[in-house]
Amino acid sequence: MQPARAVLLLLPLVALAGCAELDPYTREGVWRPAGANAANLRAMVAVPSELQQGTDYAGPTGQAGAAAVDRLREERVRPLPSVTTGAFALPGGGGN
Repeated sequence: MQPARAVLLLLPLVALAGCAELDPYTREGVWRPAGANAANLRAMVAVPSELQQGTDYAGPTGQAGAAAVDRLREERVRPLPSVTTGAFALPGGGGN
């Protein structure tokens, strides 16, 4: 009875030992993503030197949006401009 019990305990260990060969990253002949992300970034970036050190952003700083939020919080919201529509023609020459 003892040898049968030992075999039953060792059987799952033997089965799990074979799992290392099923791992797609450790199997032989399988592509390994070593440095693939960094290589893709280098290929996509317009100015490769910016990967080492970035550049200052020269665009809007968000001051207009922040001012709008401040006006909303202080209940000083500006009214929307009035918009009127004039006559216009539809493409295709159709109409009533």
